[in-house]
Amino acid sequence: MQSSRPYLLRALYDWMLDNDVTPHLMIDETAPGVQVPSGYGHEGMLILSVSPSAVRDLSMTNTDVSFSARFAGKPQQVWLPMAAVKGIFTKETGEGMQFLTEPGGPPADGSEAEEPPEPEPPKRGPGLRVVR
Repeated sequence: MQSSRPYLLRALYDWMLDNDVTPHLMIDETAPGVQVPSGYGHEGMLILSVSPSAVRDLSMTNTDVSFSARFAGKPQQVWLPMAAVKGIFTKETGEGMQFLTEPGGPPADGSEAEEPPEPEPPKRGPGLRVVR
């Protein structure tokens, strides 16, 4: 199956705009392929406003997010692989969603994924019967 991240991202973005709040993306700037101006992040994470007044030519495809924005007054092109987008939230209320992992991907904490335990077979217990 395809990742649900781009679909959820677009839906939450539209919901935020419909409610007149400012959408922000949380980005892992150390992820492969991220193209953002350096010096704006903290401990590998970067928060970017993606409101229509802050960006131009915003594109959210199934594989990436791209737009142009001004950093310190200079226009810059930003390109983010979808896997680098770790969340979307509102500036005003903090409501939104954090994307921890993708199904089949590595855990968010970098540890080895454990195999889920085998489910136990259902126990044969009392059944339903008609009582008069």
